[in-house]
Amino acid sequence: MSNPNNNIQTVNGYSGTIVAVNISAAKGTRKKNVQSAEILKDFGIRDDAHGGPWHRQVSLLALESIRKMQTHGLDVTWGDFAENLTTEGLDLVRLPVGTRLSIGRTAVVEVTQIGKKCHHRCAVYDQTGTCIMPTEGIFAKVLSGGSIAVGDTIKVMQEDPSDRPDTPEK
Repeated sequence: MSNPNNNIQTVNGYSGTIVAVNISAAKGTRKKNVQSAEILKDFGIRDDAHGGPWHRQVSLLALESIRKMQTHGLDVTWGDFAENLTTEGLDLVRLPVGTRLSIGRTAVVEVTQIGKKCHHRCAVYDQTGTCIMPTEGIFAKVLSGGSIAVGDTIKVMQEDPSDRPDTPEK
């Protein structure tokens, strides 16, 4: 559904679509949409500067967040906030840490952080005077790799109740 007042699509919260797969050679810079990439277990996206053995291997930002910045007159698009995956239709900021997301056919990531503190102003902040990654971007580690591409579905995985420590065994 669309909101006629600001043309921002209402998110459904459980699944969405990848609208851009973005990488960069250096941290703190805008990323370029490469249409498809390989996401590597315990690393992130191949050839991306943010990949490595840490908790923020992949960054995600909703297109709805970017559109909100556009309604304020900023000339920004996917990758401008240095996010790896730009999504549409998935309510990213409401996902709790620990949420697992399937991407495409085989990739699985786990949300490790909501937002971030910017210690240094990035190129986006320098140009626009603001950045939405600190409040609306999310970060994840890669549990299972695979090929990902624009148009792939990204969805919240159903949790198996038996995986919860507070669930009594049968």
